[in-house]
Amino acid sequence: MNKKIKTILVAEDDRTTRSVIKKVLENDGYNVIEGDRGEKSLFLALEKDVDAFLIDINMPGLSGIEICERIRSIDRYKFTPIICITSLGEESNLEEVFASGATDFISKPANPIILKARLKAHLNKVKHFNEMEQSRRYMNRYVSSKTQRIVEAYSLTGLLPAPERHTVCIMFTDVRGFTAMSQKISLEILFEGLSKNLGMQVDAVYGYSGYIDKFAGDGLMAIFEGDEMVENACRCALSIMETTRRNQAVGDRSAFPLGIGIHVGEVLIGNIGSAEHLDYSVIGESVNMASRLCSYAEPMHIDVSEQIAGLLNAHDLGFDDPKYITMKGIEEPVGIYHLRRVEP
Repeated sequence: MNKKIKTILVAEDDRTTRSVIKKVLENDGYNVIEGDRGEKSLFLALEKDVDAFLIDINMPGLSGIEICERIRSIDRYKFTPIICITSLGEESNLEEVFASGATDFISKPANPIILKARLKAHLNKVKHFNEMEQSRRYMNRYVSSKTQRIVEAYSLTGLLPAPERHTVCIMFTDVRGFTAMSQKISLEILFEGLSKNLGMQVDAVYGYSGYIDKFAGDGLMAIFEGDEMVENACRCALSIMETTRRNQAVGDRSAFPLGIGIHVGEVLIGNIGSAEHLDYSVIGESVNMASRLCSYAEPMHIDVSEQIAGLLNAHDLGFDDPKYITMKGIEEPVGIYHLRRVEP
């Protein structure tokens, strides 16, 4: 793959200085565009894709400082290197230069070695920053929003937050008959379908103000918080089921039959693991209950706990009569409610 040639805009009204700088940079492999006035330089910045700027402070028309300020107001140039060129006696203006958004400065006459070294260093910093931002964007697709915030706080403070008790709504989903399907469908096709199916579920969870705590095989665990957490979780589950049914009707191979379980209760949220590998997750009996509800749900059914049924207050949502089952570790029979929409 060919390496992208960096484009440098040299904003300098003195032709001789501009020509010298251009020759130095072109000999070092850069593409150079020139602006002899402030307005023209700003127009070129808007028209071209510039990787770095060399700007003379004293330019006819718009001054170098004004150019700097306007370049920094353009989104794609928020972090682009801007090196100001100053003459002897102008260094008293450096405070204003840096306040306008300049990255660095060099004095006239520009020393070619210093010019190339500083330009390369600043371009490398931007390259590293862009690589880090790209890594962060990719990481966002694999790590929950809650975990991202904890990682950012940890990177700033060096301290891991202590586990905290919270009341949350937990939703588990699971594909029914996945093992049987895996014996009939090629792994590649099955994996593609499962990825699309989980992607649909993730979109629904975030659409209803939840977040993904973890993926568990062919399903996921989602957390909902706040005053509307019960209603949000229920509407999210119904949305997932309705999308699945629509996809099944048109023969979409990713529309696997699902079972969903929802419970609300107190949990402990914190870091689990070792110093080498941590997971910021939710644990507690409430999590176990939601998981059990999911395991009992029939294909394309949403089973919720008695607590959910008691807290949900939405005129268009309702439940079938509860069924009572005995769960391992719980003495009294547990009521399970099948969530559904209420026909107007």
